[in-house]
Amino acid sequence: MSNNHLKRTSLYVGGSSPSKMLDARFYHEDCIVYDLEDAVAATDKDAARFLIYQAVRCHRPPNKYVLIRVNGIYSDFIAEDLQAAVRARPDAIRLPKVERACEVQQIDAAITAIEAAAGIPLGQTELWCNIESPLGATNAKEIATASPRVVAMALGAEDYTASMGAQRSKAGWEIFYGRMQVLEACRLAGISAQDAVFSDINDAEGLQEDLKMTRGLGFDGKTVVHPRQIDLVNAAFTPTTKEIRNAMKVMEALQEGARNNTGVVVVDGSMVDKPMEIRAKTILAQAKAAGIETGEWLK
Repeated sequence: MSNNHLKRTSLYVGGSSPSKMLDARFYHEDCIVYDLEDAVAATDKDAARFLIYQAVRCHRPPNKYVLIRVNGIYSDFIAEDLQAAVRARPDAIRLPKVERACEVQQIDAAITAIEAAAGIPLGQTELWCNIESPLGATNAKEIATASPRVVAMALGAEDYTASMGAQRSKAGWEIFYGRMQVLEACRLAGISAQDAVFSDINDAEGLQEDLKMTRGLGFDGKTVVHPRQIDLVNAAFTPTTKEIRNAMKVMEALQEGARNNTGVVVVDGSMVDKPMEIRAKTILAQAKAAGIETGEWLK
C-alpha cells in the first residue's frame, strides 16, 4: 500500500482525545498518525493505547494511510505500545527520536516477534523514523537502510533545534542542514522524505513560504499538527496544471523520439536529458496518485 499511497500530509492526533480521533477521519490528510507520545500524559498512556487499538483495529478510517506513533525506544511504555500497535494492524509505526541503525533493528526484531505471535504476515508493519537530534541526522543514511520496514523518515524540528541550542524561526535556516541530511538519506534509500512541522497554526502565509522551500528542496510531504494546515500542504505537494502539462510534453517528445530513432529530443528549445525525464515521471506519478488524469505515460 505504501508505495502507491499519497504521503503529502500526515496529521498527528492525540490518542487521549476520542473527539479529535473521530474528527480526524473526516479531514483531507493522506496519513493519520495516532499519537501515544507527546500528546498523551503519562497517566493516560494505558487508556490512549486502548483507544488507539480500537480505533485502528475496529474503526479504521477509510482511504487513509494509518500510523501509530509509539513512545520512545528507551521509555517504560515501548513494549506495551508495540504489542498494541502491531496487533492493531496499522500501515506503519512511527518511531520518535531515532538516533542509531541498531535501534531500528531492535524494534524490527520486536515487531517481527509480535507479528509471528499474532498471525500477522511477517514484514507487513512498516516503519517511519523521526530524526530529532544531531546524532540522528548524522546517522540518517544508516537509519534509512537499517530495515526493509523503513519506508519514510521525518525531521522533528523542535527537538532537533533544542538539542542544537538553536532558536526556532519562521525562516527555518536553523534546520536547513538537518533537513538536507534527512532528505539525502531518504533519496539514497529510495524512501519517502517527510518535512518538519510548521508549528504556528495561525500563520497561513508563513506556512506557504515554508512549503515553497520544502517542496523546492524535494520533500514528498509534511507533518501537520492542526487540520487548518492540511489543504495548504496538500496543494503544495500536488503538481500544478502547468507542471503536469510540461511533464506530458516531455514524455510525448521522448515517445516520438523513440519511434523515429532520434538521438536528441528537444522540448520548447531545451534538450531533454535523463534528469528531465525523471522529473517528468515523478510529476506524473504524483498527479496520478492524487487522482489527476495523466494518460498512459507511466507504463
